[in-house]
Amino acid sequence: MTHSELLSRITARPDIFGGKPIVRDMRISVELVLSLLTQGVTPEGILADYPELEPDDIRACTAYAHAVIAKDTLSAVSVTES
Repeated sequence: MTHSELLSRITARPDIFGGKPIVRDMRISVELVLSLLTQGVTPEGILADYPELEPDDIRACTAYAHAVIAKDTLSAVSVTES
């Protein structure tokens, strides 16, 4: 999956978590996934706890974090609003 395809999995909706980045319009925030990874939870553990997620969703969260840290513009990050 390309970087752009991964980033297309990250969306933002004003009615969900105040517009914070979320995974595929679900009520699972990028922040939550990154927090779990930081706490040492493995991707497999996250997928077990959140079966609606897919492995590429976790990769998309890290790709999004990289894009933000690299100071990419919002348009380059491709967060879509639904």
